[in-house]
Amino acid sequence: MFNLNTYKNKKVFITGHTGLKGSWLALWLTLLGAIVKGYALEPYTDPSNFIAINLDSKVESEIGDILDREKLNKSISDFKPDIIFHLAAQPLVRLSYLEPIKTYETNVIGTLNTLEAARKCSSVKALVNITTDKCYENIEKNYAYKENDKMGGYDMYSSSKGCSEILSASYRNSFLKDEGFLLATARAGNVIGGGDWSTDRLVPDCIKAINKNEDIIIRSPQAIRPWQHVLEPLSGYLTLGEKLLEGKQEFADGFNFGPESNSVLTVKDIVKKIINYYGKGNVIIHPDTKFHEANLLMLDITKAKTKLDWHPKYNANEAIQKTVIWYKNFYANKNMQKYSVEQIKEYMNLI
Repeated sequence: MFNLNTYKNKKVFITGHTGLKGSWLALWLTLLGAIVKGYALEPYTDPSNFIAINLDSKVESEIGDILDREKLNKSISDFKPDIIFHLAAQPLVRLSYLEPIKTYETNVIGTLNTLEAARKCSSVKALVNITTDKCYENIEKNYAYKENDKMGGYDMYSSSKGCSEILSASYRNSFLKDEGFLLATARAGNVIGGGDWSTDRLVPDCIKAINKNEDIIIRSPQAIRPWQHVLEPLSGYLTLGEKLLEGKQEFADGFNFGPESNSVLTVKDIVKKIINYYGKGNVIIHPDTKFHEANLLMLDITKAKTKLDWHPKYNANEAIQKTVIWYKNFYANKNMQKYSVEQIKEYMNLI
């Protein structure tokens, strides 16, 4: 795990800080004493975690598109960051079928724009590109993917993230050996946590249905995913970023950050646990075969454990419980910045 003083007074630039992981990461970095600037589109949901935790009050926030190359270049060069965490993306599988061009523009060209802007900024020492577990060519068998497995992706979202991985490796080989900054990629599993209201995501769909007293509709009850609390992969990103800031070339590579095998559960199991912790809810199964979605996906996290000494702290039950409690606090009109800080501090005590 990372040293809690690593990011103190460091200038950290985050693309995608209005999204779920980006907003949690930005808040966490402020607790670590970092000077944080975020660059992203407006939140694409209402409510959003960005608004719920009042992140504007804690970080410098610029609304902009990573496809606007000139604006992105200026934003990074003016801020002069030490490290960049690139999280801006079109993150939804089903939306990628409806908007394939936008998905590829954002996830591939947007990544290239970010890499180019970073390379032109002499202050940048490190960049962590956040992709996904879906970047691998999924053979849908009982197999946990390792970092050297083949990139692929059945749908447009997954394949665009596979492309982002290939782009990062090519960019590292082509330009960064003598450029003075290190580039790594991070691949996480299905992230859950307070503040997500995205469409066609399991936990947000459950929470929205429960709070409207509607049935929870699930499409693929037996689909298996590596479920993890949002703070788990973020701790991995911060650990990886620390190694890059220390100039350790051997960490300029791809890393998986997933849960332990006992947290790889079916969709149906997850929904049952959400209903149990929330204290209410009813589920109905409504298969939808219009768009292909993976039925089985797992990550091998041996590399992160052995090279980074990174280990998951929460099992699936704990992750779901903490997620449900966050939403209960939100709908009870509690101070969510304060409560989110409490959840981060609780997690940090385990590191």
